[in-house]
Amino acid sequence: MAGRFAPRPTRTTVRGGHVPVPAPARPPAGAVGERGRALARTWVPDGPLDLGLVLGPLRRGPGDPTFRAMPDGSVWRASRTPAGPGTLRVAVYGGEVRGEAWGPGAEWLLERMPELLGASDDPSVFAPRHRVVALARHRRPGLRLTRTGLVLESLIPSVLEQKVTTGEAYRAWRLLVRKYGEPAPGPARGPMPERMYVMPEPRTWALIPSWDWHRAGVDNKRASTILRAVRVAARLEETTRMPPEAAQARLEVVPGIGPWTSAETVQRSHGAADAVTVGDLHLPGIVGWALAGDRDADDAVMLRLLEPYAGQRHRAARLILLSGQVPGRRAPKMRRVDIAEW
Repeated sequence: MAGRFAPRPTRTTVRGGHVPVPAPARPPAGAVGERGRALARTWVPDGPLDLGLVLGPLRRGPGDPTFRAMPDGSVWRASRTPAGPGTLRVAVYGGEVRGEAWGPGAEWLLERMPELLGASDDPSVFAPRHRVVALARHRRPGLRLTRTGLVLESLIPSVLEQKVTTGEAYRAWRLLVRKYGEPAPGPARGPMPERMYVMPEPRTWALIPSWDWHRAGVDNKRASTILRAVRVAARLEETTRMPPEAAQARLEVVPGIGPWTSAETVQRSHGAADAVTVGDLHLPGIVGWALAGDRDADDAVMLRLLEPYAGQRHRAARLILLSGQVPGRRAPKMRRVDIAEW
């Protein structure tokens, strides 16, 4: 009977998954923003592009206040850029991407829109070595690796995800961003989703009182890690100009940030094709099962199996997650512990 049902999604399968984004019917008319007409640009990718696959890893749960995938085929993101808060709307029409942006960070977001959508990623260098990987690649030609150019917006939610269930981490991110962030800039009229927020600036994160961390279900260890990180935010954001390996080394200087968290961060901020996640509860077993039928694989076995993909191990792992070759559950789901009730 168990074989009839797909396994319940975990944080790992969600990361490798696909945010459904319907095809838009027609390009929208220009929207009027808070300070006039939105800034806009178009970009033509050099190959297939699937918005749901490329931007899906940036969504922290279906209620993420910084991310929305809309029925009209657009994806909205609210970000805190070096130029200030900004909102970006992207949609694909035929073979062309149209982007619109609002707020002080609009120009920054539009300038880096191609990289966000995988322009700096080269999928053609990837050579599948296993049938399951080759089939996943064939079925998902629009997969590219995003590069946001922003570190904290990926680092903080990754810290929140340390050693807790998906639901706990997503709930904490949602509550803290809505309470301490600011409403995302956008058009005064039009289709912008409601209740979108830009995450708090570093100083605001540092001023969150202990009881609100507690109410959000964040223990002292994770909260302290975030506080240490935001105190050196400028130094961490500098790593976007460094190779991913060097960026991970600098991130891991901060106590509480280890290889798991640094890899989860640079996969998004740098588009790091080789930053395979080690220390994950589920990923070694999924990779082991898909490539060798070994559901009990550990990190060492996973890394050995991924050796043929050196330089592209993260892409290989994502394709494996997208293949659906996931072993069935053998143990009860991890129990959620709400520390706010203590």
